[in-house]
Amino acid sequence: MTMITALDHVALAVNDLDAAVASYRELLGREPNWLGGDGGARHAWFQFPNMALDVITPHGEGAFGDTIRKHLAEHGEGIWAVAFTVENAEAAQKLVGRRGLRGSVPGPTRSTHDDGRKRYWTTSALNAADTGGLNILLVDPPRSGEPWPQSPVIGDAAATVTELDHVVVQTANADRALAIWGAKLGLDLRLDRSNQQWGVRQLFFRAGAAVVEMAASLKTPASDAPDTFGGLAWRVADAEAAQARIAAAGFEVSEVRVGRKPGTRVFTARHVAAGVPTILIQQNA
Repeated sequence: MTMITALDHVALAVNDLDAAVASYRELLGREPNWLGGDGGARHAWFQFPNMALDVITPHGEGAFGDTIRKHLAEHGEGIWAVAFTVENAEAAQKLVGRRGLRGSVPGPTRSTHDDGRKRYWTTSALNAADTGGLNILLVDPPRSGEPWPQSPVIGDAAATVTELDHVVVQTANADRALAIWGAKLGLDLRLDRSNQQWGVRQLFFRAGAAVVEMAASLKTPASDAPDTFGGLAWRVADAEAAQARIAAAGFEVSEVRVGRKPGTRVFTARHVAAGVPTILIQQNA
């Protein structure tokens, strides 16, 4: 049974929300479609067709803000969690619980926009001790029944980020990753490949229209060490146009090159907010 229907969002924890929003606005070529917060945190939401980027900072007092503050103190800035859309968070949490993934009782989450509008959804947080050490959330669709509006494009649409291609997770144990992400979460394993030249085994799990790539080193033995979030790979329609736009915005970018996957052209952007490793991909080049 597959209960996950999509990658809902990737959440970043940052110290300075305004600086992070300015950085991602320039990187993505899009405006955030939501600025606000609740529960002791403030966030900006960049909505794409296949997921959202949620950039969060502690703000005032509240339980959620304390969670983000603790994460920043222990781990620094970066990816805090991945959230998956499920048809029913309560049913999904019970199912994965029977499979050995404990989680919080699904509860309401609210965000209040700076202009007073409110959003509501339901979330269950899985126990990181059962997920290889990562924060994974199960999220109901928007309570309104309407999808969140897309983040507006800035400038030339051909040079902007169109959606997320994949999120990278570094795993210390590929078999554990197969058990958690495949058997317990029920994600569709599309590819399992090992490349001795690169020294890595890669597992590609599909979640709706996005992919989670698990990367395991072939040079070190498997261990019980916790998994860690790697980087984000964003999709663009025109690699050269996107590279020129992002370079002009002040980022350090690589040359556009042929990607490992046939038919792709890629380049990297460095010094992105929160230190997230970032690659941009043109498919079917």
